[in-house]
Amino acid sequence: MQTPYGPGTFVAHTGTDVYGPGKVIGVDGTHRRVRFVHFVATVRADDLRPASSRETGEIQDWLRAKRRRYGGDW
Repeated sequence: MQTPYGPGTFVAHTGTDVYGPGKVIGVDGTHRRVRFVHFVATVRADDLRPASSRETGEIQDWLRAKRRRYGGDW
């Protein structure tokens, strides 16, 4: 069975938009490590949904800006 929301997947939280969109950076069983705009959090995969195209664009723009400013892999 393929792991839902594997690394590199753009996601959003199902219960709140406070987190904003994010990108999965790690998997640990039923939990996902997600790089949100203001922080990194560990969230149950059941509490995530695929990001919309608008949300995906938002996080991609944010990640590009961070790479330009700081370098590295965000």
